[in-house]
Amino acid sequence: MMKLVKIWTRTVLPLLCLSPALLAAVDNAPNRQVKVRDLATISGVRDNQVVGYGVVVGLKRTGDSQQTLFTTQTLANVLQRLGVQINPITVQVRNVAAVMVTGSLPSFARPGTTFDVTVSSVGDAKSLEGGVLLLTAMHGPDGAIYAEAQGPLTLGGYTVGGAGNAKQVNHVTVGRVPSGAIVERDASVDLSHLKTVSFVLREPDFTAARDVTAAINQDFGKNVASFIDGRRVDVDVTTSGIASVPMLISRVEDLSVMVHPPAKVVMNERTGTIVMGGDVKLSPVSVLHGDLTVQVTTVYQVSQPAPFSKTGKTVVVPQTDLDAKEGPARSIALNEGASVEELIDGLHAMGATAHDIVAILQAIKAAGGLQAELEVL
Repeated sequence: MMKLVKIWTRTVLPLLCLSPALLAAVDNAPNRQVKVRDLATISGVRDNQVVGYGVVVGLKRTGDSQQTLFTTQTLANVLQRLGVQINPITVQVRNVAAVMVTGSLPSFARPGTTFDVTVSSVGDAKSLEGGVLLLTAMHGPDGAIYAEAQGPLTLGGYTVGGAGNAKQVNHVTVGRVPSGAIVERDASVDLSHLKTVSFVLREPDFTAARDVTAAINQDFGKNVASFIDGRRVDVDVTTSGIASVPMLISRVEDLSVMVHPPAKVVMNERTGTIVMGGDVKLSPVSVLHGDLTVQVTTVYQVSQPAPFSKTGKTVVVPQTDLDAKEGPARSIALNEGASVEELIDGLHAMGATAHDIVAILQAIKAAGGLQAELEVL
């Protein structure tokens, strides 16, 4: 008696689909006018990271187990400050979880300013759903306490059921406390003593730095700005004639400059996502794409001994067959200055998948046919 079972696996990769109208709009899009505030930040004006260690209470028996010793020790310290003495070795509480609290102290934060904090479990708690963060000191890089955090958690997921019948959506061991931290120490930056205000571009570009400098000098009618390199533009406060540094920053940030987007192609091979800038141009190139299909089929054959046989046993013997088929190669030819639309249309006509397009673009770049920066995520 023989039983045949065929098993094979097929992987389908999505095709990269972009509408011709969208591609044409991207390819023909003019340079955009952008505010300086969207291109640059002020040197020295930034957020600061703060971190703290605390406990979350009020869980429904989903907290840390007894094996997590530091949780009971922390709970004992908290209760001791409140006048309650307990032995952390003998305590067994499942409604408490040890957590790390992180957040960003906003620039110009003053006592009383609030900001959001993220709470993450550091023990073996199953869920922080329904928990409340107890008062937690938030420390800066210098070790000083800049804020205190406390409040109920909000989670972006949930878990229901138990044992072998449970369902979980998103992460339930990480939550947030909206406006849960209150600033206790003044961390604002004093701008009144500045003699030079430095604008730092988010993306280094000598052309953008030159244009920002020209826009500032044109607006003030004199040379008050100079670009140091491709990322930094300095503005002299004294030469500008504006005594208030915040007023000077506001005036500069409200200026508009022309943005020249770089020719760049960003590809994510894991998700099949490919994004091309409108300024991407191609040199004359020909693409030859073959069609090779490989299918592996495994057949399981059951071998049994003869009836009433005293020797032998039933065994399952796998037999693997390999079938490879190669279709005719398809090709496209691109002329000098070919656009993104022409490339995508040609690749679609070849039946290339997103995975194929990633490999093809890498080959075109290696051949010198892609006049753009190629970044693979």
